[in-house]
Amino acid sequence: MAKGPGRRGGGRRSQPEADGVRTVARNRRARHDYDILEVLECGIVLLGSEVKSLRTGRVSLQDTYAKVEGGELWLLGMHVPPYDQAVGFGAHDPDRKRKLLAHRDQIDELVGQTQQRSLTLVPLSIYFKDGRAKVELALARGRRLYDKRHAIANREAERDAAREVARAMGRSVPRARGER
Repeated sequence: MAKGPGRRGGGRRSQPEADGVRTVARNRRARHDYDILEVLECGIVLLGSEVKSLRTGRVSLQDTYAKVEGGELWLLGMHVPPYDQAVGFGAHDPDRKRKLLAHRDQIDELVGQTQQRSLTLVPLSIYFKDGRAKVELALARGRRLYDKRHAIANREAERDAAREVARAMGRSVPRARGER
């Protein structure tokens, strides 16, 4: 078998979609750990070497969150490894806090909601839209363990129902990972 970008272990560059959006990273854990109440698109201030690293798909959103400090929105905990060709002066700190760009009224609304309702701000994905790096930020409430189990049970029940309907109609339904 030939090796290449279309095979396992090959390059993992995502292709731009029809609307000019190319997703770099998704925080799949956030949808499991939090109930998403509201979603907001923000720009992100990056250095040149960080943009190069993002374009190659090298970013980690694990344990990343956002908070408002001094009337500005900041993204903390995002790890962007240094770009291989950026040496010395062009290199960046991989774990520095990064400023998010949003309208003043959006920031003020987020401050009120996070303080009054004890909600948190978590990034759902990072993507390029028309050549600019964007972060999909969610206003979310943390789930407890029994909430997570309930959500998993609901998802499995929906999947089983869809499978039974498809079986009754004579079609095959693709199985989820790990199912037999």
